[in-house]
Amino acid sequence: MTETTRLTGYAHGGGCACKIPPGELEDAVRGLTGQAAPGVLVGLDDGDDAAAVLVRDDLAILSTADFFTPVVDDAFDWGRIAAANALSDVYAMGGRPVVAINLVGWPRGVLPMELMTEVLRGGLTVAGEAGCPVIGGHTIDDPEPKYGMAVTGIADPNRLLRNDSAEAGLPITLTKPIGVGLLNNRHKQTGEVSEAVIATMTALNREASEAALAAGATAATDVTGFGLLGHLHKLLRASGVSAVLERSAIPTVEGAREALRDGYVSGGTRRNLDWVRPHLTPAADVTEDDLLLLADAQTSGGLLVVGEVPGYPVIGRTVAGSGIEIV
Repeated sequence: MTETTRLTGYAHGGGCACKIPPGELEDAVRGLTGQAAPGVLVGLDDGDDAAAVLVRDDLAILSTADFFTPVVDDAFDWGRIAAANALSDVYAMGGRPVVAINLVGWPRGVLPMELMTEVLRGGLTVAGEAGCPVIGGHTIDDPEPKYGMAVTGIADPNRLLRNDSAEAGLPITLTKPIGVGLLNNRHKQTGEVSEAVIATMTALNREASEAALAAGATAATDVTGFGLLGHLHKLLRASGVSAVLERSAIPTVEGAREALRDGYVSGGTRRNLDWVRPHLTPAADVTEDDLLLLADAQTSGGLLVVGEVPGYPVIGRTVAGSGIEIV
């Protein structure tokens, strides 16, 4: 790998761990919710993955945007990861992405423009896998590189996957392993690359979304910067139900537990846990390290689906009440 393909010194552990902490973000947008507009099916109120607007009885338009600083040193891989992450919000709503535009911040006096081309080429590659054309975008001169996409998708308004439609008494399915943030943080500090993490972050959630719809699911979200516990908490709160998670059933990326043991926990992960801890009831043998792993800030994580999705592990179940019990 040549230096012209690397972002050494800019990669951040956890990627989406660079998000504003969940509690602070909710405080900032609290006064902006409750907007009423004709045709808006999903807006700001429950912090869902994308906005949904009804344009026809059988057609909803989905709109979302996501971007972040580098999570790996390789420019092409960062582009692939950021694109998969942005497209995921459409899949998390049960939709199909139809067009995307690039969002780029670039320190043009510090990093060569050829490196930006590699980032954009990575994004174009993954968008191509999704069958989603990338037809423009916007760039700014920025002291720190940032990349992502604004994505428009379509969905059947009667088959949306929402975070406020979970019911008690159903299985909870997770479609990708967790632990990405730990290994990204290790990469930031040591330079060690995890091919398993790259594969996980660049994998599209398309098949998982299609499988969830085929299984009759109505509630889902994707697991990104607020970690498994944070995103599950938001879904349960919006739906007015509770959950029991089975610690041993939750899949982890190869090497994640070793990275946890060695202390590669990001600040974003610790803030995630602090935010959701008041809503947790862990069993006596659930350790602090277990909770940190479950709160690990993910980048381009899997779908968290209320319902059983063939081919993916069931990690718990929804129940009546509030909060999350971990057994």
